[in-house]
Amino acid sequence: MGFLLTFAVFFFSLFLREMLISVALGQVLSLLICGIGLTSKYLSEDFHANTPVFQSFLNYILLFLVYTTTLAVRQGEENLLAILRRRWWKYMILGLIDLEANYLVVKAYQYTTLTSIQLLDCFVIPVVILLSWFFLLIRYKAVHFIGIVVCILGMGCMVGADVLVGRHQGAGENKLVGDLLVLGGATLYGISNVWEEYIIRTLSRVEFLGMIGLFGAFFSGIQLAIMEHKELLKVPWDWQIGLLYVGFSACMFGLYSFMPVVIKKTSATSVNLSLLTADLYSLFCGLFLFHYKHEEPKVARRQPQLSLHGIFVLSSGRSVLLSDPKILRSTEQSFQDFISCLSSPSSLGWCSTPPPPPT
Repeated sequence: MGFLLTFAVFFFSLFLREMLISVALGQVLSLLICGIGLTSKYLSEDFHANTPVFQSFLNYILLFLVYTTTLAVRQGEENLLAILRRRWWKYMILGLIDLEANYLVVKAYQYTTLTSIQLLDCFVIPVVILLSWFFLLIRYKAVHFIGIVVCILGMGCMVGADVLVGRHQGAGENKLVGDLLVLGGATLYGISNVWEEYIIRTLSRVEFLGMIGLFGAFFSGIQLAIMEHKELLKVPWDWQIGLLYVGFSACMFGLYSFMPVVIKKTSATSVNLSLLTADLYSLFCGLFLFHYKHEEPKVARRQPQLSLHGIFVLSSGRSVLLSDPKILRSTEQSFQDFISCLSSPSSLGWCSTPPPPPT
């Protein structure tokens, strides 16, 4: 009996330790996201510097300088040129998705509030869960989908409240545009997060960040030259604006560098659930720094309740099935065959659905 009690205490302490580490890692990411939101809001609202592409470009340049150059000096199959020969078009698509996700969300700061953006950005959670089901073969129970529906209802309340408040203030269309931009960006973020989880579990974190830096810098540079060069010339440059750009780039670079570590330790779904605390940080910043007022209609008061209930339901369903039972019977050799297929130039990467990485 004493042995069983000791074992139970040890198991619980180990579980608690892992849970606390996961929560702490998630909070670091949440603080970085809050910093990204704050600097973007100050740039667009106080200094009228509306440069979402330029802000993303700075981040991709940092990723390029650190991670792409690391790949360039590696030898063998992990060298930059070897990776480009095998998988260049996949990373090109991923780079475009990631760039436009950043562009849509940062652009939304010109139209709606910091708190609305952070709350609506929760839409990435149902996107990640659904994509993980189909592409990573992760299986969830009915309780998780109930939580998704409740979260979506909460986001619907926020969009409706923004439209009603905006009409009252004569800016209804602008707020709706901002909300739609956030939802579009969250959808693209979900695609990027699931793709990121697959890459860092089957390939490497440095490869993912290096290729994102390469193609992100390339495409954001083109988009900057076409769409935003005039806006960039209008920016009233001074030390405050420069400091905000530096702060944004530092937070964004930290988020990109640290998120793969957390995803590998947990999962894309768990990470995005942990990031929901960024909403709370943003709410406090909105109240105390931007002096947002509670003028929302009754429908908006339901949004936090619905979102929190949805989050609770999602978090309470601990018994997430790691993969389909049929997939569990796949051998390590079948997994290696799939990776070999991806690496083969003749296959163009069109392989059958991958089994999960061996544990």
